[in-house]
Amino acid sequence: MSTLVECVPNFSEGRDPAKVEAIIAAMKLDGVYLLDKEMDSDHNRCVITLVGDRDSVAEAAIRGVGKAAELIDLTRHQGAHPRIGAADVVPFIPIEGVTLEDCVAMSRHVGAEIWKRFQVPVYLYEAAAARPERQNLENIRRGQFEGLRAEVTTNPDRRPDFGENSLHSTAGATVVGARKPLIAYNVYLNTADVEIAKKIAKAARFSNGGFRFVKGMGVPVRGMAQVSMNLTDFDQTPIARVFEFVKREAARYGAMAVSSEIVGLIPKRALEQAAEWFLQVENFDSSLILENRLAAVMGGKAAVGGIRAVVEPFIEQLAAPTATPGGGSASAAAGAMAAALAAMVAAMSRGKKAYLQYERELSEAVAELGRIREQLKISIDLDAASYAEVMKAYKDAKASAPDIGERMISEALKSATRVPLGIAQSAHRVRQIVESLKPITSKNMWSDLAVASSLAKTAIEGGLANVQINLESLKDETFRAEISAASSGLLF
Repeated sequence: MSTLVECVPNFSEGRDPAKVEAIIAAMKLDGVYLLDKEMDSDHNRCVITLVGDRDSVAEAAIRGVGKAAELIDLTRHQGAHPRIGAADVVPFIPIEGVTLEDCVAMSRHVGAEIWKRFQVPVYLYEAAAARPERQNLENIRRGQFEGLRAEVTTNPDRRPDFGENSLHSTAGATVVGARKPLIAYNVYLNTADVEIAKKIAKAARFSNGGFRFVKGMGVPVRGMAQVSMNLTDFDQTPIARVFEFVKREAARYGAMAVSSEIVGLIPKRALEQAAEWFLQVENFDSSLILENRLAAVMGGKAAVGGIRAVVEPFIEQLAAPTATPGGGSASAAAGAMAAALAAMVAAMSRGKKAYLQYERELSEAVAELGRIREQLKISIDLDAASYAEVMKAYKDAKASAPDIGERMISEALKSATRVPLGIAQSAHRVRQIVESLKPITSKNMWSDLAVASSLAKTAIEGGLANVQINLESLKDETFRAEISAASSGLLF
């Protein structure tokens, strides 16, 4: 199976195009493709987006760090963005044929090679973090290059994961890790008062009680105050919701959000979510987008086997000798197919003369089934990700105090339990809607509703099976009772 990994290295140079081009040239290898380049002179930082096969991307990242260490002198560096290294952060993101755990292994290999070849110390972060407190990048960056350079010599807690208790004299240190796709998103205010941006960022970020998947800071850029954010899970915290929050918070201080920017690339689904949020399109889902529908139809026609070509990759992933995707993802997929079939039946009956009296009920069913279908499609990946978090918790617990390790495992298991419970609950609602459609839709489509009902039942049973296996490993009786109560009555 081919592998596809995205790498988004951030370098502490945003003013000298020649240096940036030299770094990019060092990363040009067979099997590696440059998707994007962003330079910001105020931040004095550039963000490069690469994609390619696993081994080639890893080597490209290593060479890029080496070239940055050669060209960038942090002792002379000034910019609005926090940094500890010439090559400041190097994340790997799984795209195709690889898991987050594969990217963790890549991170550790790359970190070891960076130290070995260039004597630039490396810290591991996010999913690759060897210590729980280093999962968050801001903890590693505390004090920036100047502060870390002084503290690392005396504080063992700040010693790099690869390297000695000192930084490279001019290149500092590099942070390497593995994570899910991230959106770098900035909002500009119509004020130069950066304190307002800092207050808004503090309210928005998770570390201060804000959105679970937002990191943020306030900085001055081009004479304006900027709320600079990273959205680490746009499915859980959509970009439109964050923008609206910033607008509302800015108004509290007599300011306005005048524009926003995306640094690097953004997944198409995130923009589809924003369109749905702001336009309030009734019954919206991604299949309504012309290009998406064309890709599905033309892709099916062009491939041997037609529709088979669309679903075969997922089926083969299920068959692969890896833990994910597994039964939870398959259950979510079954539930999504059930919702899709039911929506098709309702949509084809709506508007026909024989069913005009049921127009309102059919429209409501199509709308609700569309929302549920989107939730279940998200859960296909969410279930696999929650399993990876459980495995990570068990691994991290070995290096932690017993009580901390037990708490980490418990929280990961609880999260992994809520995902399949949500799948079962969504599928239960699909099955209810299917039953309500039987008397008000075309009798010629009863077999489609029968298949939808069977698929929904499978999704419920599969979701509950995954709930049960996680509950068996949990000691929290209150949580067990809560989940058991939520699970009861889902099958009928």
